[in-house]
Amino acid sequence: MTIASDLLPEFDLEMQSTRKLLAIVPAARAAWRPHAKSWTLGDLSMHIANLAEWMAITLTTTELDFNPPGGPQFPVRKFASPEATLAEFDANVQRARAALAKSADADFAVVWSLKNAGQKILAMPRSMCVRGFVMNHMIHHRGQLSLYLRLCDVPLPRVYGPTADTPD
Repeated sequence: MTIASDLLPEFDLEMQSTRKLLAIVPAARAAWRPHAKSWTLGDLSMHIANLAEWMAITLTTTELDFNPPGGPQFPVRKFASPEATLAEFDANVQRARAALAKSADADFAVVWSLKNAGQKILAMPRSMCVRGFVMNHMIHHRGQLSLYLRLCDVPLPRVYGPTADTPD
């Protein structure tokens, strides 16, 4: 079994669970935030949708510089609507899954770096980046999203098991 074939079922399950939550973000509450220092519900959902793209970036490049010297900034897409967020997520997941599926075991040992204006923020093997910087990062923010939705009285679907809204 390859690393990619081992990760694909987990990737599919986590993306399915993430999509369930993104699909119920209410447009009317997109500007809501639980605290002045927190993201809005809409911006958090868009960040999650964009995190799926980082899997493909990680597996097809050796670095990402958010503000490359002499080059354009990495585009941060802002929330426009729940439908646009889902479309973005679906496209990103499709690219991410394709990149993961075609990755050889040796690809996961390649060191990948995150930079800002040429300054290295982190560098780690792609295997660690895929798990920590992409998957765990997305799951972390998905947990935040579920709390935001709960605080907005949006019934929560099953993610890993029953919720108060979907007990069986």
